[in-house]
Amino acid sequence: MVFPQITAKPVSLSAEARLDEAVGLARAIDLNVVIKEIVKLREIKPGAFFSSGFIERMKLLLEEQGVEVFIVDSAISPLQQRNLEKKLGVKVIDRTALILEIFGERAQTREGKLQVELAHLTYQRSRLVRSWTHLERQRGGAGFLGGPGETQIELDRRIIDDKIVRIKKELEKVKKTRELQRSARRKIPFPVVALVGYTNAGKSTLFNALSRAGVFAEDLLFATLDPAMRKIKLPSGRAVILSDTVGFIADLPHELIMAFRATLEEVLAADIIVHVRDVANPDSSAQKQDVISVLQSLGLNNIENQPHYIEVLNKIDLLDNSAKTELAASARKRRNTAVVSAVSGEGLADFLDKLDKTLSYHHRLAEVTINAADGALLAWLYKNSEILSSQQKNELFTFRIRIGESELQRLSGRTEVKTLD
Repeated sequence: MVFPQITAKPVSLSAEARLDEAVGLARAIDLNVVIKEIVKLREIKPGAFFSSGFIERMKLLLEEQGVEVFIVDSAISPLQQRNLEKKLGVKVIDRTALILEIFGERAQTREGKLQVELAHLTYQRSRLVRSWTHLERQRGGAGFLGGPGETQIELDRRIIDDKIVRIKKELEKVKKTRELQRSARRKIPFPVVALVGYTNAGKSTLFNALSRAGVFAEDLLFATLDPAMRKIKLPSGRAVILSDTVGFIADLPHELIMAFRATLEEVLAADIIVHVRDVANPDSSAQKQDVISVLQSLGLNNIENQPHYIEVLNKIDLLDNSAKTELAASARKRRNTAVVSAVSGEGLADFLDKLDKTLSYHHRLAEVTINAADGALLAWLYKNSEILSSQQKNELFTFRIRIGESELQRLSGRTEVKTLD
């Protein structure tokens, strides 16, 4: 069962959209949703979240339908969870626990599993409060130490803390490995293009369409959890690394943002951030704001106005011709917007062209002369810059190029370069 509610706290998505999303989350881990309802609360009861009248009505309905799990699409306190379970007679979980369950099923790589375990443990630790009286029994201490033994709740908390420390150390090793990988890519170097977006916006489908990587991509919330990277070529011949990332969602649990910080650092380190949106979804604008909020929490402020940000309006194959035409006309007025269908391939060429031009935004115009005998430098130049024109005089080639700032510095260390802008 899925049970969203409206509280005094405003949410960007409509109540109906949140209900549909909650149902989708439950079905993502193969739960059979038999009851769904939106409840308007005048106030949140500190003891059991809902009013006693509502709980009595719901208890009868749950027994009648044979419901085993009651899901509250909000964060509830450990006390509220425990009291609801006692009064309703079924397992009760909140939105954070539901999302954690999905992540637990989706994680495939060791890194992903570690991140999910860390998020689970952090969440579980917050559940260890004095309201859990069954954990208050004492464990006898060693006689020579004297005094009372350690309570079970203290022991459980210490065990969880020890596990958290161990996992954080392992994730720190992962972080260092990623930093080494990023350093290696900078030396190659290939610009990194990170795909971000609301869950199920079509990031993985776009990733597959551009790279033919075969990444798992289905109409499921959080279909992609572990990051994937592939090299692709742009129309100019320039190579870039395309990175697919975990999908964002409204009210993404804090535990998950922190646990997946190592993965999300790929976004922070990216040369270009591509925000993929599902424009066929009526709540596309609200979903966009949720994504922007998560990016801001990572330190990416005012991202929409940055030159390295591109917005991809995906799933236009689901729009009628009139809506598609209107959307395309609006997008043409904006430098950083592309209209595509990752499924049909429509608009992908335009998107790649915009990606090419965006990468060139911070590139410098320069002129360099290289001896024809220096094959290694010629090969490096063709691989790491955009050749605009070339002239040959005897054994010397003079190139006019467009090149990134870091690549320009490397080239300047190998030969004389004349900048033209």
